[in-house]
Amino acid sequence: MMTRKEPQKIVEGIFAIHKPPTLTSADVLRNLQTHFNPSVIFSPWLRSERARLKGASASRHKINQLQVKLGHGGTLDPLATGVLIVGVGRGTKCLKRFLECTKTYECVVLFGAATDTCDAVGKVVSRAEYAHITRGKVEEALEKFRGKIMQKPPVFSALRVGGKRSYELARAGVKMPEIKAREVEVKELEMVDWMEGGCHGFQWPKEEVGCVEEVGEENDVGIRDVKDGNTKGGKGVKRRREGMDECVSETASELKRPKMEPEPVMSGALPLEEALIKSNALQEDPINPRTTQAEKSLPIKGNVPASSDSHLLQSQAKPPAACLRMTVTSGFYVRSLCHDLGLAVDSLGLMSSLIRYRQGDYELGRNVLEYEDLEKGENVWGPKVKGALEDFMTSEGWEAENASAEDEELELEGRGQARVKNWNKNRRRDNEHCERKHDRKGDKAAEI
Repeated sequence: MMTRKEPQKIVEGIFAIHKPPTLTSADVLRNLQTHFNPSVIFSPWLRSERARLKGASASRHKINQLQVKLGHGGTLDPLATGVLIVGVGRGTKCLKRFLECTKTYECVVLFGAATDTCDAVGKVVSRAEYAHITRGKVEEALEKFRGKIMQKPPVFSALRVGGKRSYELARAGVKMPEIKAREVEVKELEMVDWMEGGCHGFQWPKEEVGCVEEVGEENDVGIRDVKDGNTKGGKGVKRRREGMDECVSETASELKRPKMEPEPVMSGALPLEEALIKSNALQEDPINPRTTQAEKSLPIKGNVPASSDSHLLQSQAKPPAACLRMTVTSGFYVRSLCHDLGLAVDSLGLMSSLIRYRQGDYELGRNVLEYEDLEKGENVWGPKVKGALEDFMTSEGWEAENASAEDEELELEGRGQARVKNWNKNRRRDNEHCERKHDRKGDKAAEI
């Protein structure tokens, strides 16, 4: 059995974890750190890094606050699930390659409505007829989105425009300069399931844009100017095929210390707090659980602004949905695919769910750590993470370094200094408290 005095192998590299819904990618990294910092597996890495920092004359605070160095290779929306690439130690320098590799996604597009973010957590900006949409019509439209296409990122994305994030400008109501289209490649795109209206649980958001922002929002998401008038079947609608969606940031994110601010996401979905609030809009009608408030307010025909009086008219059928599976290159936007597919079938569409099944060589159900394993203890997740990191190190030709006994002594010395510092701090605080208490008694005696 290995003792703490014997040299221990330092493991670092790349592994993948199955991100659950509602958590941001940064949340996942912070939760991983809470499990990795006190673990046996990463104790050698921490000891070696503390010794290195001490040798470099780093501050005591930096040494004592050191955590396992983690980063991720592409952000997923809070409400999305699937493969999240995680880099550990030296592995964080290899994350960029996972931004440039192909990814496989599975999404659900819900027809008949469009939102400002092109997904189910945004605000409804317009509705359109969907009774004419069939599986065959959607299959035919998908052909236009295969191969190399020019695309324009959506307004709600993490791309920088004039030095600021696009989604920040969009929320502030700032007039957005036009984002240039760029080429991406759709290697595979197929429909894996067709769901007729009333045969699924996907729903439109209930929250709608206000009358003042309506026109601008419709123009931003590429529907049309409401002043052009409504036309049956979406005719007269200006198509903007240029936007696709990937839900992946263009730069690798590296987490060196916990961050308290909301995490920007490239997909344009809102940060967790706002997204969860907006997701409440997907709740069913308490009177009729099979009918949502949004579905009650469908227009009879044409593209109708969300706040128009026409939305009070009911449609007899519920909107259909399609499950799509695709393999795409970097920079692809799934949300915009759903939006543009709705336009391609003379209606509207939004993304209701998203799963990243594969990124590079990591695939769900094959070599991806399940998030639930973290709560089962290091004896469960430890061998899986260690094995994945060792496999990556072997593939990269890295030789595992040793954390020596000297590193442990330096670590223990640093911990001892930290304990002494805390003890002195607490003693000074107690002395100050006693002095203040004594002063108050003296003031009362003087008053008497």
